[in-house]
Amino acid sequence: SFEPQITEKMPKVKTNRIKYPDGWELIEPTLLELDAKMREAENDPCDGKRKCEALWPIFKIAHQKSRYIYDLYYHSNQLSKELYEFCLDQGYGDRNLIAKWKKPGYERLCCLRCIQTRDHNYGTTCVCRVPKHLREEKIPLPNGHAHGCQIFYGVE
Repeated sequence: SFEPQITEKMPKVKTNRIKYPDGWELIEPTLLELDAKMREAENDPCDGKRKCEALWPIFKIAHQKSRYIYDLYYHSNQLSKELYEFCLDQGYGDRNLIAKWKKPGYERLCCLRCIQTRDHNYGTTCVCRVPKHLREEKIPLPNGHAHGCQIFYGVE
């Protein structure tokens, strides 16, 4: 009788499943809701809006996602280090923005574009970075502000 000999092993099946850390089920609904809002904002027609105005909702939602993760980890201690790193690695939060929030004077930074001097006239930062008591009355936040600081903190 002839029996075939198997000399090669079958290749291991790789699954593309993401292994979620403990505690994920507690924050998943909020992050999925913010992701849905982000998709809505990205697909929203920008008829009659300037390019910068169309980006405001996207910057706002990105800020909300990052702030949600930051607050849960640093202020209420509800996230484990593993879950915090997982969220940042999967793109649920902006690692660089959160790093700035940890530095004194940047706690209320709305986006990284505010501090990039190349994006502003005269090589300065955004006027929203100037403390309110030091602002000249003549310099309001510009209407064409590309990242919507007035959405976060209001024009005063």
